[in-house]
Amino acid sequence: MTSSAFALADVLAAEGGGDSGFQSPTIAEFYPEPLASFSLLGIDFEITRITIIMWIATAAIIALLVAAVRKPQIVPGKLQYLGESGYSVVRDGMARDVIGPKGLPFAPFLGALFFFILANNAMSIIPFAQISPNSKFAIPLVLAVITWILYNYVGIREQGVGRYFKDAAIPPGVPAAALILVTPIELLQVFLIRPFTLAVRLFANMFAGHMLLVVFSLGATYLLFVGNFSVIFAPFSFLMAVIMTFFEILVIVLQAYVFTVLTATYLAGSVEPAH
Repeated sequence: MTSSAFALADVLAAEGGGDSGFQSPTIAEFYPEPLASFSLLGIDFEITRITIIMWIATAAIIALLVAAVRKPQIVPGKLQYLGESGYSVVRDGMARDVIGPKGLPFAPFLGALFFFILANNAMSIIPFAQISPNSKFAIPLVLAVITWILYNYVGIREQGVGRYFKDAAIPPGVPAAALILVTPIELLQVFLIRPFTLAVRLFANMFAGHMLLVVFSLGATYLLFVGNFSVIFAPFSFLMAVIMTFFEILVIVLQAYVFTVLTATYLAGSVEPAH
C-alpha cells in the first residue's frame, strides 16, 4: 500500500465518519511505523518503509551500473552508453571542470554521490514507493556531513592545518579593519552553513515535491467521490498531478546534480587554496 493510498484511506474514513471537507495529508507519512527495531552498542535502530525504499533504490542503481559495465564493448550498447554517459557527466563536467587537474581522483566519490541521490530521488515517482528517502532530513544531513568531513580533510592534507584555517578565516583582499566582521561570518559559512544548506536544499525540494503530488492526487480522488458538482473539478486536479509529476522529474535530476556540483566546488576550494 503506497503512502498516497494511506492518505486516501484517511480521507475516505473521514468522509465515512461524517467529517466535512478535504483531509489534507500530514507529515505523519514521513514517520511510518517501524517494521523492525533493534539495538546495537546501546544505540536504537528502526527499519521503516522508507528504509526499505532506500535499500531498494541503492540496490537498483548498483545493479544498473554493474550491468552497464559487465561486458564493455568498443561500440557500446544502450545500457553501457547510459552508464558511461552518466559517469562522464560527473567525471568531466564536475571532477575535471570544477575541481581541475587534481579532480579526477574524486570522480568515483562524486559519481557514487550523484547516482545514490538520483536513485533515491526517483523513488518519489515510482509506483508503490512514491516517497523519496531524501525527503527525510536525516539522510541528506548524513550525505552533507560526509561531504563536510571530506573537503575539510582534503584541505588540511593539501594546505596544512594552519594555512587551511587561515584561508578560511581571512579571505584575500579584505581590509584588516573589516576582519572583525568578516572572519566569524567566513568561519560559520565554511564549517557550519555549507553542510546545513547542502542538506536543507535537497531535503526541502524532495519534501515539498512529495507533498504537492500527494495533495493534487488526493484532491482529484476526493473531488471525484465527494458526491456533488465538485466532480467537474476532478480532471483539473488530476491534470495538475500529472504536470507536477513531470516537474518532479526535473527536480529529481537537478537536485542530484546541484548537490554533487556543490560538493565538487567545496573540494576545489580545499585542493587549491584561495589567492
